[in-house]
Amino acid sequence: MLEPRCQEYLQEYLNTLPPDAAQRGAPVDACQFGDFPELADELGGLIMAGTKTATCGAVWAYEAEGSPLPTAGLLTVVLAGNGEPLCVIETTEAVIRPYNEVDAQFAFEEGEDERTLEAWRREHWKFFARVLPRDYGLEPAEDMPLVCERFRVVYP
Repeated sequence: MLEPRCQEYLQEYLNTLPPDAAQRGAPVDACQFGDFPELADELGGLIMAGTKTATCGAVWAYEAEGSPLPTAGLLTVVLAGNGEPLCVIETTEAVIRPYNEVDAQFAFEEGEDERTLEAWRREHWKFFARVLPRDYGLEPAEDMPLVCERFRVVYP
C-alpha cells in the first residue's frame, strides 16, 4: 500500500487517463532511486530530464524483502530525497541478467556518470558493495542476478 501522498500523486496521474486505460489496473510502487537522499535527488533529476531511462536492482534484495520483481506495466512513483513525489514512471521492460553481462547500451540508458559501461560497472559495484552487506548481509558477485528495467516517464 502506498503512503497517502504517493497515492494522491498517483491518482492525479490516473485522473488524466481514460476510464478504460490499462494503467488503472497496473501494479504500483513508490521508491527513491539510490540509497541516500542526495543520490535520490541526483537520480530523480536525471529521470525528470529524460537522461535516465533504465535502472537495475539486485534480485537478491527483492528476494530478501519478499518483494515481487518489477514487470512491464509497473507504475512507480519516483521520490525525491525528502520523500516527496517527483514523477510517475512506467516500466516498459524488465529482464534478469547477471551483473557481468550488462551491456554498454543499458549502461548508457541508465544515464549516470559518463554513461559508459566502465563507469556503470565501477559505480554499480560500489553501490552493491555498500548496500548488499549493510542491508541484507550479502556480498556482491560478478554473476549476481540483476533485474534490469527500462522505463518511461508518464507523469507529469
